[in-house]
Amino acid sequence: MNRVRTRTLLISGLLIALVLAGFVSFYASQSPDGLEKVSADKGIDAKEKDHQMKDAPLADYSVKGVHNERVSGGLAGVIGVGATLLVGTGVFRVVRGRGNGARTPGDA
Repeated sequence: MNRVRTRTLLISGLLIALVLAGFVSFYASQSPDGLEKVSADKGIDAKEKDHQMKDAPLADYSVKGVHNERVSGGLAGVIGVGATLLVGTGVFRVVRGRGNGARTPGDA
């Protein structure tokens, strides 16, 4: 019974993350965040240069080649959730796998 609850919780969390990333993210503020705002206010951004990843497939929170801004941003969010899930699951499995041969407190 406990396993069903855990699975339900995980699936619900994943669905909520996908909905937030895919649909709600479009309504996020377009205003610069705090660091960008201070950088602009202090003139630090005058020295700003493009980085090497500016042409990456998911640069600027959009999918390259998708011309609809709403779809592009939502798709980038969904891809981000998927990538985070994969990396997190991989790390979890590696860490959990190391625990199988763990010593007990009485071992020397």
